[in-house]
Amino acid sequence: MPAMNDRFQALVHGAALALIIGWVLYIGQDVFIPIVFGILVFYVVVGLTRLLARVPLIGTHLPQWLRYTLSIALIGLVLVAVALLALASKNGVMAMAPQYEQSLLATIQKVAVFLHIEGEPTWTTLRRDLLTQINVQRFVGLTFAAVASVVVGVLVVILYAALLLVEQRVFESKLANLSSDPHTVARIRQLTTDINARIGSYLGLKTMLSLLLGVLSWAAMALAGLEFAGFWAVLIGLLNFIPYIGTVLGVFFPVLMAIVQFDSAGQIFAVLLPLVIAQFVIGNIIDPLAMGNSLNLSPFAILASLAVWTALWGIPGAFLAVPITAILAIVLSEFPGARPISVLLSRNGKV
Repeated sequence: MPAMNDRFQALVHGAALALIIGWVLYIGQDVFIPIVFGILVFYVVVGLTRLLARVPLIGTHLPQWLRYTLSIALIGLVLVAVALLALASKNGVMAMAPQYEQSLLATIQKVAVFLHIEGEPTWTTLRRDLLTQINVQRFVGLTFAAVASVVVGVLVVILYAALLLVEQRVFESKLANLSSDPHTVARIRQLTTDINARIGSYLGLKTMLSLLLGVLSWAAMALAGLEFAGFWAVLIGLLNFIPYIGTVLGVFFPVLMAIVQFDSAGQIFAVLLPLVIAQFVIGNIIDPLAMGNSLNLSPFAILASLAVWTALWGIPGAFLAVPITAILAIVLSEFPGARPISVLLSRNGKV
């Protein structure tokens, strides 16, 4: 009986602690999200640096500082390229807006006829109905505030990643001084090594698969004549980091663009079919073969973590859900009381 009471007490205390941590993470998301993204960028930089060291002939001869410099420069070029692509896409959309407006109106009118809606809608009636529901000034203000927030967030993430790169030089000495017990130090070192290996492997493989998916999607969309295929390809690659939902959204947005751009159902289908095939092949065949058991998370745990972290941190939480859950599973496996949770999160019950 006392043992049962102790277990019940531990369960209650654990639930209370989880609620408190969840509340702190929710109200402190503006602080925690840039930190976690900074850590992931740090992992990417370190991963690229190790990859450069494996380049035949020249890799082993490159000094470490040069490999880090090249890695950071490569990431910076990618960010600049994405920003320029987004700007070019915005200008293109503005230039093509009248054409899209007519195409979208034609689609809406076809749907209205199909649904037997009386009074074929026009842009005059649509604008009148929409403007009664939308405060334009408030919408514009929120848009500018969102853009400014993203810019500031990216700068903060870069700052955190840079500081972590500086800290890396003294990390081993800090680790050695965490405890006077060599066994404890060895256990912590093994834990950090396990986290680094799993998360680094996941991010590296996922990045390559996302790049492959983006290239294949771009080729399919460009061949079908979809405008701004480069922008949609980048978006598809980014959405691939979001489990399950990212696959759906990666098809939905380009197809929505195809509906606006094309009048023919055949042209729309020519965009839809290759994107679905690419998502299916990479998501259900190549991804499992390449990723294997790198994170050792069950599909249910991934989906549940996606729901939890999206509820806590919104869209950033969706991107961060899998790495954070993998780290939690590894850490929890080191504590006897929390080890059952880690077992439940795992794919095969081995932690």
